[in-house]
Amino acid sequence: MSEKSILAYFKSPEEAEGVSRKLQALRVIDMSIDSFSKYPGNTQYSGNNPLTGDIPSLAVMTLNSSMDSHSAGILAAADASASGMSHGGDGGPTGRNILLTVVIDSEYHDQALRIIEEAGGLI
Repeated sequence: MSEKSILAYFKSPEEAEGVSRKLQALRVIDMSIDSFSKYPGNTQYSGNNPLTGDIPSLAVMTLNSSMDSHSAGILAAADASASGMSHGGDGGPTGRNILLTVVIDSEYHDQALRIIEEAGGLI
């Protein structure tokens, strides 16, 4: 038996988790759910008071992310998503930033694709 992999994108972790429960019945070999961003860093903003706290960049507050470097913070703060003047679009705060990775037996590959697409996943 051979294996196939699937990368599917979702708008929320809950959507991906719902699909993952359905895929478990298909003898999944390996599966993971991760989030990603177009900017480096993965620590979430701790909620310091903006008037008295130490805020490294606008992006820390508006994008709910901690940047790995000062330069990355400047780059992220220049994005339209940080200003609040954007609806987000694909790849922004309202985009598909949840990745479901599935390794499955090739016999069940087509069935897994249908399950993911029916749940609104982008393959």
